[in-house]
Amino acid sequence: MITIISSTNRPGSNTFKVAKYYQQMLLQKGQEANILSLTELPDAVIATDLYGKRSEAFKLILDKINPLDKFLFVIPEYNGSYPGVLKVFIDACDFPESFYEKKAALVGISSGKYGNIRGVDHFTGVCHYFNLHVLPLKLHIANIKTELDENNNLFKEDTVKFVNEQIDKFIAF
Repeated sequence: MITIISSTNRPGSNTFKVAKYYQQMLLQKGQEANILSLTELPDAVIATDLYGKRSEAFKLILDKINPLDKFLFVIPEYNGSYPGVLKVFIDACDFPESFYEKKAALVGISSGKYGNIRGVDHFTGVCHYFNLHVLPLKLHIANIKTELDENNNLFKEDTVKFVNEQIDKFIAF
């Protein structure tokens, strides 16, 4: 099973819309896919889960994360990088159980013209640190507001083509 991480805690985000699109495409290809939106993190995650203490709310998330083998991160650009809440999430997870020797695909999105190239690169370094194997094909979807139709589906031919290619490669990865 693949878990898609919607890597922001912003309600109603384009990140979540892209995560839902990926979930639909994976399901069409016969792959079970769940979404973990970082809006689901407990409000007190910084106080309760970063330094060895475990809240019941975060333990429920870990119980879902730790047995998984594949993650697809949809990462919006925040100030030229990835969201701080994604780093908090990673830091609060179990090391090494949560991500060590597992696999990931990365998708960057931005409202600007570069599709979060730097943020995906920064997050790739974090993944390498804890030996999370990253699919070489990373997507960068720029101008995200122009990429989604009225049903929150990606519709531009090149974007859809590359998303399908990334999904096929990630399934085989």
